[in-house]
Amino acid sequence: MSMQFYGQDNLDVVRRLVWGRLFGQCIGKTREAAGRSVEQAAHLAGMETCAWAAIESGFVPDTAQLRPMADALEVGYDKIALLAVLCREGWTQ
Repeated sequence: MSMQFYGQDNLDVVRRLVWGRLFGQCIGKTREAAGRSVEQAAHLAGMETCAWAAIESGFVPDTAQLRPMADALEVGYDKIALLAVLCREGWTQ
């Protein structure tokens, strides 16, 4: 049996990936519930399609992108901002 030891740097990377994916999955499910494609949501938010897709895949969005994303999804900014705050705790630790 082998044991692997992960350094703090590896744990930080894993934590960032997990919280980023959680945020992305929540955004993706909300977009689907709104009946929008990635292309439609990105267009409504004034973003490139690849940027929206990257966020749904786990890329951490810039805070300036949150309000346009909320508008594109027709959800309150406070909901997306709260989700981002919760996930950012994991992203930044």
